[in-house]
Amino acid sequence: MRSDEIRAKKSIQKIHEDYEYYHNVPERGLVINGRPAMTQIDPAKVGDFVLITVRDALCAYDKDPARLIADRLENAELIGSSGMFTSYSGTYKGAKITVVSGGSGSPEMELILYDYMEYTDANTFLRVGGSGGIGDSVKPGDVVISSGVVREEGMTKAYVPACYPAASHYEVINAMVKAAEGLNAPYHVGTTVSVDSDFIGGGRPGVGGYMQPWNTDFAGIYNRAGVLNGDRESAAIVTLSALFGRRGGSICSVSDNLCTGEKFEAGTGHNYAIDIALEGCAYLAQMDREKEEKGKKYWYPGV
Repeated sequence: MRSDEIRAKKSIQKIHEDYEYYHNVPERGLVINGRPAMTQIDPAKVGDFVLITVRDALCAYDKDPARLIADRLENAELIGSSGMFTSYSGTYKGAKITVVSGGSGSPEMELILYDYMEYTDANTFLRVGGSGGIGDSVKPGDVVISSGVVREEGMTKAYVPACYPAASHYEVINAMVKAAEGLNAPYHVGTTVSVDSDFIGGGRPGVGGYMQPWNTDFAGIYNRAGVLNGDRESAAIVTLSALFGRRGGSICSVSDNLCTGEKFEAGTGHNYAIDIALEGCAYLAQMDREKEEKGKKYWYPGV
């Protein structure tokens, strides 16, 4: 178990020894009826690839997104339901995939990721959701494959300083680009920014048009910096995946563009995001088999 490798590090053990309250909390977090408390998953049924979705009205789902994507899997089964999160597992073109749905934002992602990373050896975590456009070339209906994420949210800063890069794993990026090309999907590869405040923190007016002067700087700063889109979850998934030895990435559809004035279209392009995620996982599974056959740690073209 990868979490046991972290726990065995001498520097981690030293911190535990020095922490007065360490023995007041369960070693592996809270459990209910023998299962991780927040997700209530059966760890033995979790796949290699975990797709993390949000119950997002802006994506225009006609059912819970975990159920919607599970309908695309072979032999899909419910493996966890806690009231907060719903998880299904199945296969897609040979790739063992789990999809989980829940609420939005980095704190919600932390709860999902803790259970999945503490209790399973799932190797890839992928954000699949919606976003708002920032880059000049990004239009509603496009998909952004994140090469990295600006950590403008707060949760990940509890784990590691803000200067730590949230870089998507290169194998994930390669697989998702190959999938997008095969689907002839309208896609971009580049930087995403994640925020906590979906309104004024992202440059959008709050109640009654409320804003502060510093809120008006956000969109222009990141537009000029070449950032493509903004969301609330990608930074959490990419950062914690890197910290805990997993591959992380993000595939987001774009529903509007604050900087170019492109108007909101609910759910536009989101089927492409789902298709890319599933096909990309199938490619990643193939890449993993190629590495294993050749005894390689890292995939490269021609391996």
